[in-house]
Amino acid sequence: MTRVSYLAAGGALFGLIALAFAVGRYPVSMAELLSVLLGQEVRPNVETVILQVRGPRVLAALLVGAALAAAGTAYQGMFRNPLVSPDILGVSTGAALGAVLGIFLSQGIVFIQFAAFIGGLAAVGLVYWIGSRLRGHDPLLALVLTGVVIGTLLGSAIALLKYLADPYNQLPAITYWLLGSLASISPKDLLVAAPFALAGLVPMILLRWRMNLLALPDDEARALGVDVRRLRILVVGCATLMTASAVAISGIIGWVGLLIPHAARLLVGPDFGRLLPLSMLLGAAFLLAVDTLCRTIATIEVPPGVLTALIGTPFFLWLFALARRPW
Repeated sequence: MTRVSYLAAGGALFGLIALAFAVGRYPVSMAELLSVLLGQEVRPNVETVILQVRGPRVLAALLVGAALAAAGTAYQGMFRNPLVSPDILGVSTGAALGAVLGIFLSQGIVFIQFAAFIGGLAAVGLVYWIGSRLRGHDPLLALVLTGVVIGTLLGSAIALLKYLADPYNQLPAITYWLLGSLASISPKDLLVAAPFALAGLVPMILLRWRMNLLALPDDEARALGVDVRRLRILVVGCATLMTASAVAISGIIGWVGLLIPHAARLLVGPDFGRLLPLSMLLGAAFLLAVDTLCRTIATIEVPPGVLTALIGTPFFLWLFALARRPW
């Protein structure tokens, strides 16, 4: 079953990549796509569309989808809760506040992305610092509750900045960013975001067998020789790096980190070593499919954050009905 799931996910991802390059306002045939990939001469318009317009966007969808799915898988395993998503500790809200502040100050896109990345890291750092000092409480519960409270506080700051923003220039840009988009991705954005996403992913892959132990009670994990506190800090840091790097270049795109780990867990079970790679494949395929729909189903582009919610809600309920075994 595991091998079949991997093959099916990989085949679907490959087909979606080809479809994403082919469809759009300027259609591209498979022969033209292969010619560009093989370095053969084609019409200049075709080469521009594939390499400069759709190429970065497809790669960004793959990176963001895989990063959010991997972060959601790690958080759900660590917190032993299937309702946990990558923004549970306030990383998305912190990144949103940083980006909104950059737009409010009329800064350029580089500063906005940098502010979003730093805002996400700072929010999670604050949540972990406060949660670790709440003595007499379950550490995981303290983190979740602190994340909810800090997220609400940061959301209020975002609402205040939206109220104070220029309604003709700044407010539309803020609203557009908060809905998420992959339309303006450039190769430079990918070069900046990819190393941070990989810096979060590589430790998880190397320590994937230890991740399974975080699903056990802390006393049992310590009895097996695992420093639970240090491992938990490492997982939070890695998941935050991946989420912040994704949100910085795409804005807030929900449901990927919540929905995809559920689907992967139904296919290969809860073992983190098998679950993480499949979640990344499914997350990349899901967001690429959503982004392709967003730019083709209407004359104007639909924000991915809207479509992921419309698709994710019924799909999540369907997966929840299928999962009759205890999580």
